[in-house]
Amino acid sequence: MNNVYNTINQVVDDLSSADSLKGLFHQVHDNVPLPSNDALNEIIQLARGILFPGYFGQSKVSQETIKYHVGVSLERFYRLLKKQVMAGLCFDINEQQPIEDVRAKAKEITEEIVRRLPEIRRILATDVEAAFNGDPAATSFGEIISCYPVIRTLTNYRLAHELHLLGVPLIPRMISELAHSETGIDIHPAAQIGHHFTIDHGTGVVIGATCIIGNNVKLYQGVTLGALSFPLDADGNPIKGIPRHPILGDDVIVYSNATVLGRITIGKGSVIGANEWVTTDVEPGGRKVRKKFRDEEYQ
Repeated sequence: MNNVYNTINQVVDDLSSADSLKGLFHQVHDNVPLPSNDALNEIIQLARGILFPGYFGQSKVSQETIKYHVGVSLERFYRLLKKQVMAGLCFDINEQQPIEDVRAKAKEITEEIVRRLPEIRRILATDVEAAFNGDPAATSFGEIISCYPVIRTLTNYRLAHELHLLGVPLIPRMISELAHSETGIDIHPAAQIGHHFTIDHGTGVVIGATCIIGNNVKLYQGVTLGALSFPLDADGNPIKGIPRHPILGDDVIVYSNATVLGRITIGKGSVIGANEWVTTDVEPGGRKVRKKFRDEEYQ
């Protein structure tokens, strides 16, 4: 038995050593834990119910009760999000920063997110319209909101993007990964995406952090908007933060399983065919396909 305890003590020492923990240990600040996936998931469900009342969350909503339902959901959304923003800020905090300043910043950011919800809904409405107009199988906006994974993903993305713009660490990426797990669509919260954006079917789409996507853009399943290579510093490590993903102009269509890599520009109105590998610019109105197709086959 003593041998077992000796082994356990030795393993505890090994697992607790500074060398073993380098880069793998999070020291809490002022007893504030890491953001919670469970809490963020509830925040997302509340946001979906607020932005699309009657479709998510409380389904028994009428014109007479909508203010009550939105008000109750928004109050809980605010309280939960403020706590999570605080946790996110503490994840990447300056140890010398007074905790009360962090609390004040968390409150300020959360209030700003609440103020931005009407604009988030406005742009999500254009995404619903784009999905409906782009799919002849769709019968109504309600079907798009209820059933299409792109709307769930874009609700997460557009909220996460605003949190990213406001400088919240960690949480935007966690929210994006919740959508990735749910729908198979991976959109980095730092990507810039215009209005009337849609992804048909959706599974397997990847949109990198420095992507810039214009208005009225449509992607199909399996599309990758990724990086071609990673410039290295003097020590051979990838240089962070440089633009490395594609720019898609307005009215671009990218068909299924196409791979578009590097800081290239796909010009306005261009079409990228299915299974294409694209690493150079495409002029406005261009067609990148494996063989000649009639224009009407790629619309």
